[in-house]
Amino acid sequence: MSPPAQSKAPIALGTRGLSKAFGSLPVARDIAINLPVGARYALIGPNGAGKTTLINLMTGMLSPNAGQIFLAGDDITALGPQERVRRGLARTFQINTLFAGLNALEAVTLAVAERRGVAGQFWRGVGAHGETIDEAYEILRKLKLGDSCYQVTRELPYGRQRLLEIALALATRPKVLLLDEPAAGVPPEESGEVFEAVAGLSDDLTLLFIEHDMHVVFRFASHIIVLVGGAIFTEGTPAEISADASVREVYLGKRRHG
Repeated sequence: MSPPAQSKAPIALGTRGLSKAFGSLPVARDIAINLPVGARYALIGPNGAGKTTLINLMTGMLSPNAGQIFLAGDDITALGPQERVRRGLARTFQINTLFAGLNALEAVTLAVAERRGVAGQFWRGVGAHGETIDEAYEILRKLKLGDSCYQVTRELPYGRQRLLEIALALATRPKVLLLDEPAAGVPPEESGEVFEAVAGLSDDLTLLFIEHDMHVVFRFASHIIVLVGGAIFTEGTPAEISADASVREVYLGKRRHG
């Protein structure tokens, strides 16, 4: 089977006929998507629509019953999660307990050192790893966390902890980054900071994010995929989705978004 058809822009991540069931319960049904290089796509849908399941299939946390996954045109369906990361496909990490006692710079430096293959020797000679530390600080700076780099992770405001999760993913140097509700649980006054930082990431980085806040989705996404019952219901630009009465009926309600 050939990769998904190309659009005008090169495809960073694609699926063809992707399906998954738990026993007799289908949770992903014949999903075909194409994420162009540099795209900012949102994945929306009611609770239980299969959004996180799709992310887990793409990242190799779940194996599909049928279908294929392509990264930059290469079939990665049979690859494990770590090999997918090495090839440039990353998702946010849950770091609240794993790195709770490290400060932000230490956490990201350790992630960069892991990617560079020097994590095992890192703490024996921190002074010899200036480039690793510099790279980690630059990632934090781009996410507007430079002024928090010496703050212990568990003491960071929750919105900044979510940004630190994104920083750890960026330490792998991904080509495609999948964000599963990056602002979930973040107070409204902090959620804007999270997405403003995400919006400022490199144009070469392809993003797919799950988000329930439609104000955020319509502000930051260039394209929206609507998932219902494990299948793609429709997709289009924010203007097209906002104007689609069937989408408003099944998910958005009667309120329009500009």
